Amino acid sequence: MSMTSIVLLVIAVALIFYGVSIYNSLVALRNRYQNAFAQIEVQLKRRYDLIPNLVETAKAYMSHERDTLEAVVQARQGAMAGLASAAEKPGDPKAMAELAGAEGALGSAMGRLNVVMEAYPDLKASANMQQLSETLTSTENRVAFARQAFNDAVMQYNTYRQRFPTVLLAGTFGHGEDAAMLEFEDSEAIQEAPKVSF
Repeated sequence: MSMTSIVLLVIAVALIFYGVSIYNSLVALRNRYQNAFAQIEVQLKRRYDLIPNLVETAKAYMSHERDTLEAVVQARQGAMAGLASAAEKPGDPKAMAELAGAEGALGSAMGRLNVVMEAYPDLKASANMQQLSETLTSTENRVAFARQAFNDAVMQYNTYRQRFPTVLLAGTFGHGEDAAMLEFEDSEAIQEAPKVSF
């Protein structure tokens, strides 16, 4: 074996190992953002589970506000459908946009419910409603933290995928598109947990 053959063999082996390293890094980063989305999913499901309890508690006091309560229930169902779609393809731009829109509609419906509840002092004083309010606020904070972790993981994945020479191989390895962050339409307004006062 000549020296040139040995050098070419060493270069070929190094390139193969480098390609394997790029592939493994892409897989690890994709798994990281998918896991981060799973954490969002857990917190959103927790919030969706709290909403029927909130509505049922409010129904006893707010018999004249059926439209508002029904709007919250419908928005919850839409958000759950958006979450299910996004959970199938975390990072997919269309799925993330659908979830963001559904969450915006739910936030709007919950905001209307909060405004209406202000007119019912007995409801505000209810121990059950106060406990639900506290749990909902805590869950909103958890959703915000989970969303931030997901967006950070997506940014790391996209940055690595777009770097040279990874960008040359990413499509070949099944990582042809950037993952989408989860950004809500009213991004500035949701930086704070919703104010639910009782």
